[in-house]
Amino acid sequence: MWRVRPAKLDDLQQILDIAGAQTARLSSTLPKTEETLARKIQHARDSLADNAPEGTPRRFLFVLENTDTGEIAGTAGIDSRAGNGQPFYNYRRDYLIHASHELNVSRRVEVLYPSHALTDLTLLCSFTLREQHRNTQVFELLSRARMMFIASHREWFTNRTVVEIQGIQHENGSVPFWDSLGRHFFNMDFETADQYSGQLSKTFIAELMPPNPVYVTLLSTEAQEALGQPHPLTEPNYQLLQREGFQPGCYVDIFDGGPVMEVRTDSLRTLVTSQPKTLHGSHQDDGETCLISVGEGEHFRCLLTPVAETLADDVKVPVSTWHGLESSAGDPVRISPL
Repeated sequence: MWRVRPAKLDDLQQILDIAGAQTARLSSTLPKTEETLARKIQHARDSLADNAPEGTPRRFLFVLENTDTGEIAGTAGIDSRAGNGQPFYNYRRDYLIHASHELNVSRRVEVLYPSHALTDLTLLCSFTLREQHRNTQVFELLSRARMMFIASHREWFTNRTVVEIQGIQHENGSVPFWDSLGRHFFNMDFETADQYSGQLSKTFIAELMPPNPVYVTLLSTEAQEALGQPHPLTEPNYQLLQREGFQPGCYVDIFDGGPVMEVRTDSLRTLVTSQPKTLHGSHQDDGETCLISVGEGEHFRCLLTPVAETLADDVKVPVSTWHGLESSAGDPVRISPL
């Protein structure tokens, strides 16, 4: 049985293996070094236990675990405040009108403005999944378990939620948007800049990126075409997030030009459709397949299970689900349909 639970330091090596196996920039915020990842996991554990250092926003990291084998097949994270106390940089797409009355010429030109307007909004991040599971139901379990967690801990999160979608990158490692813009100011390859972004202070972005608007027409044709486009391998995640209510806005990733999606947190489909129930057992495996979650903080567990509702508005689930949730009859749970 697959379930989602908070990450532990015991998961460190398996998570590192997953991070190292990612290709085509399918992981940008999951650290790939043991020391940095250990700090991220410990910060997540402290956030769950309400022990995060004063003034440090809560950060959470979850893993997809096979309860029978202990295998970790994926990760998903939430930063309660984008930027985690520092500016969260993006480019904002906008337009300028260049006109000459004398020549009778008027042209609308797209420009990119450096922005950190999304700083301190809730951010979904660190989503990774082993390739063999990407077209299965556990893909939806891993992604939507975060929304179930938000629903159960609503006071920890802001009224708007954002998520960065990886932009276009070719198999040879070239990133059209970066190659046409960022490389000229950072004097480093994309992977190095991306690693610095995930591990170091973000002040280097403000120090090196041009502070003035960037005219999109001055970028390469390939970079212009890539602007705001998701990487083809992220399409399932992109579609799932759209079903949750996320929509691409006017912001793009400052490194690869990928879209930044936004949603009003209380309108997330999972939050709207989830309902608190009371748990009971059943010896049958019939009923509608639903997401079911239980527990607060480090005791949070989420999995997929057949659910049969009773006349008393309780839910009956197979006994195996009890074991996966580490719960017993009468415990409060939350369910949401697929």
